[in-house]
Amino acid sequence: MKHIRNTAVIFFLLVINFAFACEACKLQQPAVTRDFTHGVGPRGDFDWIIVAVIAVLTVFTFVYSLKYLVKPGEKDQDHIKNSILN
Repeated sequence: MKHIRNTAVIFFLLVINFAFACEACKLQQPAVTRDFTHGVGPRGDFDWIIVAVIAVLTVFTFVYSLKYLVKPGEKDQDHIKNSILN
């Protein structure tokens, strides 16, 4: 068990190291995305529109997935969710 925990800690430390932008990429990013992504950031207004649309779609999808996870609305006893829940 201790070996698995040590391996998990090393794995997450390595993932965290690669999750944030390196120094060269930070110089190419705008202030909003400076510490989060690698490579060049959005260059023009159209790029920011694309980023905004994707962000809205992501939030919309997340809200509805939580809504239907908490209250799916199916009352039928033969619904497949009941075979999983039971």
